[in-house]
Formats: sequence, structure tokens, C-alpha cells
Amino acid sequence: MATKKPATLSRIADNKKAAYNYFFEEKFEAGMVLQGWEVKAAREGKVQLTDGYVVVRDGELYVIGCQINPLHTASTHISPDAVRTKKLLMKKDEIKRLIGKVEQKGYTLVPINLHWKNGKIKCEIALAKGKAEHDKRDTIKDREGKREVERAMKSRHK
Repeated sequence: MATKKPATLSRIADNKKAAYNYFFEEKFEAGMVLQGWEVKAAREGKVQLTDGYVVVRDGELYVIGCQINPLHTASTHISPDAVRTKKLLMKKDEIKRLIGKVEQKGYTLVPINLHWKNGKIKCEIALAKGKAEHDKRDTIKDREGKREVERAMKSRHK
């Protein structure tokens, strides 16, 4: 009996704004339909997710605003579009369940990160609810409080 190797994950890009602007309810992993030059650019880390969001069209999910900057060595017979809309690949029943939740008030789908998994690029998306302004201030307070504690611990150990 062959043993299955654990999936190797390697981060390509993170959407740090997402955690600040949203509460994550559930997380999902989806494949992406990419062109060859996009995969090459992703290997070089030329990806930006901060302005990305997920939309539903004709019962399918698409990422908009995920910017993949083409390499200068990209093939000459194509004209790369850095902000092309990219299709996400998930099982039909998962997509239907997500669409049902997104249609509820306040829910949205947000790309959290892009990563490699077994040689393929995957997009982690989250079913999220927007944070109110006071929640964002609480997030900042918590982060600054943690920094102060770390500083105090560091200076103590010297």
C-alpha cells in the first residue's frame, strides 16, 4: 500500500487587507484557470492580491483585481493582460452553497492568498462579513498591544 505524501504548500501572495477589512466565516481552496505566462510570473512572485475580490457569474466564481505582472521574457506572440479576470475551479455543490451564502445580507467572497499545492496554483478564498469602523479600530489596538508585550519581553531578556 502506497503512503500518500503530505501536500506541499508554498505561499505566492497574501491579501493582508482582507483580514483587516473582514471577519472570515469559512475558508475554501479553489484551483485557478491561468495562462502559461501567468504561471511563470507567479513563480517569480510578480503577483498582487490586495485589491482582489470574487464575483459570481452564471453560477461560476471569478477573481477580479488579482494582478499578475508579466515578465519581460514573456512570449512575444501573446499580449499579456495583468488584471485579467481569472476563473476559479471548485465543485458545483460547493459553488452553489457559496452562492446561497453570498446572497445573504453582508456576506462576500474574498481571496486570501495564492499558494502552490502539489505543483498547481491554488487560491484560498473566504466567506467573509465586512467589519465596521469600530471593529477595525479594535484590530489595530490588539495588534499594537501585542507589539508592546513583545517589546517588553524582548527588553526583559537582554
